[in-house]
Amino acid sequence: MRSRSVLIAFVAAATTLALVGLKQPKTVALPSLAGSPESPVAIAEQRSIAKVRSYPRVPSDPQQIAALLNTVETALRDPTTPAGSLPDLGHQQQVIYRVLSANPTLSSQVLLALPRQWRSVAERQLAARREFLRMGRTRRPTVLPAWRIIAPEPADNLLAYYRKAEAATGIEWEVLAAVNLVETGMGRIDGVSVANAQGPMQFLPTTWAEAGIGQGNIRDPHDAIQAAARYLVRRGGLRDIRQGLWGYNNSDYYGRAVLLYASLMREDPLAYTGLYHWEIHFNAADGDLWLPVGYNQAEPIDVKDYLKTHPTSRPPAN
Repeated sequence: MRSRSVLIAFVAAATTLALVGLKQPKTVALPSLAGSPESPVAIAEQRSIAKVRSYPRVPSDPQQIAALLNTVETALRDPTTPAGSLPDLGHQQQVIYRVLSANPTLSSQVLLALPRQWRSVAERQLAARREFLRMGRTRRPTVLPAWRIIAPEPADNLLAYYRKAEAATGIEWEVLAAVNLVETGMGRIDGVSVANAQGPMQFLPTTWAEAGIGQGNIRDPHDAIQAAARYLVRRGGLRDIRQGLWGYNNSDYYGRAVLLYASLMREDPLAYTGLYHWEIHFNAADGDLWLPVGYNQAEPIDVKDYLKTHPTSRPPAN
């Protein structure tokens, strides 16, 4: 579809757990950490009230990371979790997995300390992230891209678009959601790739113009998701979804990562909640930088120049 995907991991904008067509779990009592004023839920509620958000911190101790991750994964699936807490919970989840993916020793210790119910989830999250790290450059960039980061469509709207595309083509909604996630953080990145790919599903205009693929507006989430499903069918996705994804991006790393994220949602549709709330991060030479909603650069900008005016985009010192 194009030569290079937007390599990211993502979130912003509040939503609810009442996602279209998803079964709600029984209420789960959160661990004692959730009742603490230092808990992710409590912190998220406070930030929601103050309308201030910050880069999530990750403890250095593997037992503490496991306890935090257990709290976060549980809260993201609990229907009693306040909707205003979900953005910070999703971002915390994302940052934990990004930190662990770069540290095999620490991640192994955390996996051993995690409750059994989350081990497979964490293993797949880490495996997916590491596939993208293998796709990345040897040297991390010193320049940030000319992107605009915007709030995505509401989670239930996007889910309805994925399900509509699945009903029309047979391509699973979980695969479409995973592609949308890894391409643009479910529509948060509003920009053009180095290969001129555009819109929330990153279509080349020439591919969009193919008969039977693009219908409507390349930048519209509904239209782009339907087109992506048709494109995957054309590239053999109904026979072998890996073949279809190869047509989307000529990389086995890409296909494996997409299918790992899809497997999380297929096994537990409520995993979509956390993934929807991932923020846009950029793995730069100065660290894993958070580009929040409101980031707007018409031209590439040197990382050091950007951090002079946006120091909170840098990971906090533990």
